[in-house]
Formats: sequence, C-alpha cells, structure tokens
Amino acid sequence: MLRVAVVGSGPSGVYAAQALVQQRTVPGVTVDVLDRLPCPYGLVRYGVAPDHEKIKSLQNTLRTTLEHPGITFLGNVAVGDGPHELAPRRLLDLYHAVVYCVGAATDRRLGIPGEDLPGSFSATEFVSWYSAHPDAAPGGFVLGARSAVVIGVGNVAVDVARVLARGAAELRHTDVPHAALAALGDSRVTDVHMVGRRGPSQARFTTKELRELGALPGAETLVRPEEAALDAGWADPSGLPSAVRRNVEVLRGWAERPALGRARRIRLRFFLRPVALLGEEAVRAVRFERTVPDGRGGVTGTGRFEEIEAGLVLRSVGYRGVPIAGLPFDEGSGTVPHDRGRVLRDGTPSPGEYVAGWIKRGPTGVIGTNRSCAKETVASLLEDAGALLARRPAADARAALRAAGREPVEWPGWLGIEAAEAALGRSLGRGPVKIPDWEGLLAAAHGARG
Repeated sequence: MLRVAVVGSGPSGVYAAQALVQQRTVPGVTVDVLDRLPCPYGLVRYGVAPDHEKIKSLQNTLRTTLEHPGITFLGNVAVGDGPHELAPRRLLDLYHAVVYCVGAATDRRLGIPGEDLPGSFSATEFVSWYSAHPDAAPGGFVLGARSAVVIGVGNVAVDVARVLARGAAELRHTDVPHAALAALGDSRVTDVHMVGRRGPSQARFTTKELRELGALPGAETLVRPEEAALDAGWADPSGLPSAVRRNVEVLRGWAERPALGRARRIRLRFFLRPVALLGEEAVRAVRFERTVPDGRGGVTGTGRFEEIEAGLVLRSVGYRGVPIAGLPFDEGSGTVPHDRGRVLRDGTPSPGEYVAGWIKRGPTGVIGTNRSCAKETVASLLEDAGALLARRPAADARAALRAAGREPVEWPGWLGIEAAEAALGRSLGRGPVKIPDWEGLLAAAHGARG
C-alpha cells in the first residue's frame, strides 16, 4: 500500500489527493492531507472575497474529495524546522512520498521609501483580516482614513477595492468576521484609488471582476480618459485580444459617462509608478511618477510627479513563495526546483519528494490550473511507485505527529469548527460567521472531538 502525504489542503493539494485516489495504476493508495491550519481549503477559505459566493462554493467540491475513504485530513500540522514542526526528512520517514502544495504565502514588496509606515499594508494582510485568517493582525485597517490607495491592477486589487467601497450592510450576509464587519461599518473611506504603472490593456484583472466595481450600490467608478489614452489600444481596442478588449471597452464606458455624485468613488488610475510613501508617524500620501509607454510593452518615467492623499495604502503587486526549511528553494522564482513535479536537490530528483501548485510553478493561472498541475506531479509520482514502495515508512504517522507535539485536527474536528461558526452567526443574527483566532478554532475542533 502506497502511503502519501500531501502538505496543503487548498485546491492544488486536494486535486493532488484526488488524482492519487482515483488513479488505477497503483492499487491501495492512501493519502493524508496535512495543513498548518485547523481548517481545510486554503485560499478558497482564506483568499476568495467574502462576496464571491460562487467561487467560495468550490469548497463543496473540495469537501467531497476530502471525505473520500482513502483520504484523511490532518489539520494543525506544521512542516519546517521550528518547535513542534515536522521536518521534511521526518515526513519521509512516515510516508512513501510527500507532495508539497504550500502555495505562495507572502506578497511582493514595492521596495520604495516609506513602505513600512503605519497605514501601509499588503493586500494579503487586508484579505487575511476580512477572511478571518487566524494569523491576521486585529483590525484598524479602515478606521479614520478618508482616502485609500490600492497599488496594482489585478483581481486581488479589485477585490480589496470592492470591499473598501461596499457598505457593511452589503457584507452582512457573508461570513466576514464580526469585528471586521464592524470596522468596515465605521469606515470613513470615500475615495479608493486603484493605480497601475502601465495602461488599461496591460491590467491583469478579469472583465467579470472589473464589471463588479461598476455595479456597487452607492459607489461609482471613474476613469481619466486623458491618461488612459496613452495606451495604444485605448482609441481602437478592436485589435486587442478578446479578454483585454472587453476590459478596455468597460473602462471606456466609465470614462465617457458623467460623474454620478455618489457617496463613494473608485478611481482607476493608469501610467503612475509609486516612488515613495509620504508621512512621518503614519502614511499620509503616495508619491507617483507619471510614466509613458516605452514601445516594448513596458513604461519609462517622465520625471513628472503626483501625490495622492492616502491614510491607507494596500500594495497588490503579486504573491511569492517562501522556503520551507529542509527543502531546496529558488530565490529568483520563489519556487522549489523540480522536474515535472519531482523535487530537485542539486539538479537530481529527490526520491519521494514532489511539488504541485504555486510552489511548483509560481503564482500563475486560475484555480482550475491547479488540477492539471497536480495531475502532472501525480503522474511522476506513480511512475516512481516501484522504487517508493521499496521503502518502509513508520507504521503510524499520527502517533509520530503527536510525539512531535502536534495534536492533529481531523475531519470531525473541522466539522466542529463549521458547527461553531454556524452557531456564532445565529447568535449575531447572521449566517455562518468565521472564527478569527487560533484559540477559538482549536477549542471548537477539540470540543467536537470530545
């Protein structure tokens, strides 16, 4: 019987587990899906915006896989070299193979003066806060700020801009934690500036996400036609790829309509490159340099500058993988070196070690991209099955986990967390509301275990 550990219970990890138990090449495969958190689903739970119910419903599909009899969920299990963590070499003592699906856990930085001023955050931190990630810092993101700047023009930037511009009443039906909902209700933000250093045709948001900005009750979206017109595709988008053309057409429609005078405004700005965050005790503005196309798909600075007032700055310029102690890591790409999913140590495949998802290919693609990525990795693992089965792992992985000081949260514990979140929501007159802290999550999980 081939015993495999999958580290990470987001889409890539669940798809890897699914591919392993559904294959017909090697009989009797069992999979333990390990996660540092006591909750499954990764970024589907802790990264998808709360008002995107359709995408969040993917949890139902992932649930079906994790309830497969050949798969065991083990939350609250951390991998690394810290206290109460399992080192990769120890995991190889417990399983025939280990597939790391740990995603890209941190954000890219701007690398400009003032980036660490109070009031400046990564979009990742903001998303973690309103998604109730137990590692998130407590609130304070939006209180008092009248103007917010979101640096970046991808889907995550659109998400955080939309959440800032929504009224709390519009989010009450979601699972936003109650403290975050209250803070958003007290928000004084009236202007959200979403800023890109290039033009509309280089923006990375999808048309569906973009259109949602224009459908927010009580808010309006504004585009400056004079700066968008620097984009060669602005005047005549007919020659652009279809997805890009649709984006430009939506933006052109907003640029051509008169201001509506609504209480909240989302201002989409282009050809502005951040050069500094200004302030002393806290951020008060962002200084941008005006850019122009360089004719090669990039931009060049003009030496002309503009300041945008901001009491809150959220950078959304991409994710980046972080190293796991004991695994090789390519600092340049933020990924684990691999060959078709096989982890490479000094250029040579490391027996029994594999990667899938963003830690394998970088933060690219959509959720569905993880399925084909996981299948490629699992195909490599199954090709190696003969050699892997020659190894003799420890008989009881869970006993080893407990000996390492980790009390795993198994599936009944996760169901206990779900029940506790439903009860919390009922007490607040809402639907299920996420528990935002480690203590509350573990208490709910262990209480369910009895």
